[in-house]
Amino acid sequence: MAVNPSAESARRYVVRTFGCQMNEHDSERIAGLLDADGMVAVDSEADADVVVLNTCCIRENADNKLYGTLGHLKTWKDEREGRQIVVSGCLAQKDRDVVRRKAPYVDVVLGTHNVHRTTDLITEARRGGPITEIFDEAVIDDHALFPSALPARRETSYNAWVTIQIGCDNACAFCIVPAVRGVEISRPFADVVREIEALAAAGVTEVTLLGQNVNSYGRDLQLAARQGGDSDARIRPLFADLLAAVGEVEGIRRVRFTSPHPKDMRPETFAAMAATPAVCSHLHYPLQSGSDAVLAAMHRGYTAARYLERLADCLLYTSPSPRD
Repeated sequence: MAVNPSAESARRYVVRTFGCQMNEHDSERIAGLLDADGMVAVDSEADADVVVLNTCCIRENADNKLYGTLGHLKTWKDEREGRQIVVSGCLAQKDRDVVRRKAPYVDVVLGTHNVHRTTDLITEARRGGPITEIFDEAVIDDHALFPSALPARRETSYNAWVTIQIGCDNACAFCIVPAVRGVEISRPFADVVREIEALAAAGVTEVTLLGQNVNSYGRDLQLAARQGGDSDARIRPLFADLLAAVGEVEGIRRVRFTSPHPKDMRPETFAAMAATPAVCSHLHYPLQSGSDAVLAAMHRGYTAARYLERLADCLLYTSPSPRD
């Protein structure tokens, strides 16, 4: 990546991502924030003043990968005064002070709930020394709660991640997501559609809807409406409605979503997939085990038979399309 000569005096950065699509989307937002702050993206740590490691704690050996990388970056940091290391994401949220103890030369440690604070923390650390800031809960603020509300730097112009929901209310025995991402919070329906309309106007033709439990989207919105005394709050398959609405946005040719939970898969979702041409004939349908005993021990909330019933529903409603 060539650096604009007019930006020679600007600080330069690299963002490295370990993890899933949610991490990738967070990294786009971190890069967008750094761009908005006047920094310049480069390809190599050798050319950078700031290295951001956006981490995952779900996949095996995530700890070893992070601390091995940090060991190499200590030498990098010592080579030039003013260089900074930032550790963000799920592993930072989980380990908190462990990162600081194992790698005291890290300048900023921030978690999953304060991505919007990245540039502020980098500036604060540059002035006052290393800082760790971990929020236990998501910030209830339209410009901070959802990564999609922040500026982004995307590697491609035709496709985009769009966060529709954060957090997870499940209690799967093997998974740490609820601890590091918090409870399920759905983004308002109209906000999602407006963002996708803006993306389409900018030339994006493919969107992927993101959520830790993407197909449970809207349950909390309906519950809040009913608890607020709205007796007319419509009980409806909100995720299916959202798929249809997004697929109708002019200029959007492909719609995908990830990651769904089998226990929340409903016929309405399959019907929306089949009835909305823009929704791709593609389903990420996680399978942990075919044993009911193992599924129960995992707290997955469904049996093997129910899993297969939902899969049969999918086949009933949808059929392959030549374009996919």
